[in-house]
Amino acid sequence: MNMNLSLPAEAQERPRERLLAHGPQVLTSAELLAIILRTGIKGCGVVELSHRLIRHCGGVRGLLSADAASLMKLPGLGRAKACEILAISELSRRALEEDLRSRETLDKPARVKRYCVAMLAHREIEHCVALYLDTRFRLITCEEIAKGTLNQASVYPREVVKAALRHHAAALILAHNHPSGVAEPSQADLALTEHLRKALSLVDVRLLDHLIVTTNGAVSLAEQGML
Repeated sequence: MNMNLSLPAEAQERPRERLLAHGPQVLTSAELLAIILRTGIKGCGVVELSHRLIRHCGGVRGLLSADAASLMKLPGLGRAKACEILAISELSRRALEEDLRSRETLDKPARVKRYCVAMLAHREIEHCVALYLDTRFRLITCEEIAKGTLNQASVYPREVVKAALRHHAAALILAHNHPSGVAEPSQADLALTEHLRKALSLVDVRLLDHLIVTTNGAVSLAEQGML
């Protein structure tokens, strides 16, 4: 007797076949990851392995934010599978970047937040980046301007101003992460924001926002009335 006859038709289909038949939106995160990984390990099928990896990393974001060394330490992930996950993560970040390059950023601030979260949320120490924008507030480029504890001593306004002029930027968005998970800006954050705003204004470049990024999202100082 074929026991599969008692199962729903959807349950009889493997993730790849379900994706082709119904679209990726019907699959769970573990099933989508299983399509990428393709094979499981001894005693553990690929879907169950995917479930374990996602749980171990605290969710899909944690998995896609992990670096190569961390991924290769996970059970069931070797060099090849780790490279596939890293490639997908980077493609996702570049898709967000392309969106910012082709559209005005101010009409959809959530786009900027998603990009900065994808780039910074997983970092274990503070990183500060500057998004240089053109006159239509489209992304020209994004550059790291500081690493480590953020303060006026670690971020050099003169260098930020020089970079803004070099890129012919009309505006700039500052973003940095709080590895502690606390989204509230510190006094050092606020002092740096004001210091940089004044320096940029001397060359007619607007500081549009300063984003504080955590694993839970991003807080905008401009939206909070702190800029």
